[in-house]
Amino acid sequence: MKMHFCIPVSQQRPDALGGRYVLYSVYLDGYLFCRVRYSQLHRWNEQLRRIFGNSLPPFPPKYYLAMTTSMADERRDQLEQYLQKVTMDPNTLRSDVFIDFLKLVQLDTFSITIKTAALDIFLPDGRNIQIEILTSDTAERVLEVVSHKIGLCQELLGYFGLFLIRFRKEGKLSVMKKLADFELPYVSLRSAGMENCKVGLRKWYMDPSLDSMLMDCTAAVDLIHMQALQDIEQEWAKPTQAQRQKLEALQKEDNQTKFLELSQEVRHYGYLQLDPCTCDYPEPGCGAVLSVGNDEISCCITLPDNQTQETIFQMSRVKCWKVTFLGTLLDMDGPQRTLNQNLELRFQYSEDSRWQWFVIYTKQAFLLSSCLKKMISEKTVKLAAENPEMQIEVPEQGKSKKCHIQQSQKDSSRFPPRKSKIEIAKADCVFGTIKEEDL
Repeated sequence: MKMHFCIPVSQQRPDALGGRYVLYSVYLDGYLFCRVRYSQLHRWNEQLRRIFGNSLPPFPPKYYLAMTTSMADERRDQLEQYLQKVTMDPNTLRSDVFIDFLKLVQLDTFSITIKTAALDIFLPDGRNIQIEILTSDTAERVLEVVSHKIGLCQELLGYFGLFLIRFRKEGKLSVMKKLADFELPYVSLRSAGMENCKVGLRKWYMDPSLDSMLMDCTAAVDLIHMQALQDIEQEWAKPTQAQRQKLEALQKEDNQTKFLELSQEVRHYGYLQLDPCTCDYPEPGCGAVLSVGNDEISCCITLPDNQTQETIFQMSRVKCWKVTFLGTLLDMDGPQRTLNQNLELRFQYSEDSRWQWFVIYTKQAFLLSSCLKKMISEKTVKLAAENPEMQIEVPEQGKSKKCHIQQSQKDSSRFPPRKSKIEIAKADCVFGTIKEEDL
């Protein structure tokens, strides 16, 4: 899939020879990922091009004269597009040249040396598993270490992921972002700038029926059972009173299999719930709580008269979506290294035989976008399984297969940071298509 990379800001810095250079702040999923110079990215591109040739996207050219402001803005936009497009090829994503460079710039940006360290991984039942890692270990590597320690079958790793999770008052938690395979959990945890934040292990699929793929692995069943209990406790999954009584009885019997079978019938089981946010439906300024999963976006909307309204948006009727940054940047050199998190996700939806735009204002817009992409990917895989003549690319365990499926959904997550809110609205009809390489 295309990654949510963006470069919303750049800064001029003095160099050792008395000149100046531009330092680009690269964000991933709304959080500062690294700061790099053009020369570093240029060398990286040359290394990648020696391996992958013309399959790489075009790289912004060098300028040998002083750049104007418009030239600098154009280069920043081009670098942003390059980072988004270069991550679309799973073979590039898994190459040593790609991963080693991103590991280095993450460590350098936050002045972290390579050393042995202890890292706590939070499990859904509240326990922490402490593992010994290198600060340079990627999320993919850390997940392998955790899975070995808890006995999770290696072939099932693709069904799980590591997440940054923030714990709030009264035991409530917020899933802030999923860590990409090449991210360094040790670095991401320390650079997120959030209190009470931990690295958590959770299942990473939006189709609850995929539980069936894990039932032969005891450790996997334990994990999804823990998460089911946690989701009910957090009120993300909403059993009826009768279902709750049956689930409590099965829990006392320690019958995990029956518990998970009954959980499939529970409303919003397996969904990811976002923090309270606002939306423009049915009118601007309405409060909303979003639950995402099972090919739908379920919204509990609070109207201006404090009445609530349940609305469900089916993914099959979503044409495209876009994440846009509306706010200002925080102090880039201070302890808080995130955007001001004034984000919106707007999507085009077919209702009453016409396309309409719906806007959601949420700090978790990038996480929501990742969930939408995940649902599309899972739906495509399911369609391919039902239709044998279809071929689909499923980038898993480093393998790549051909795909001949055209997706109607589109997405874009580029920031237009130097435009006003009015100007942003004018540009909202520009989207990057999710092609077969994205899935």
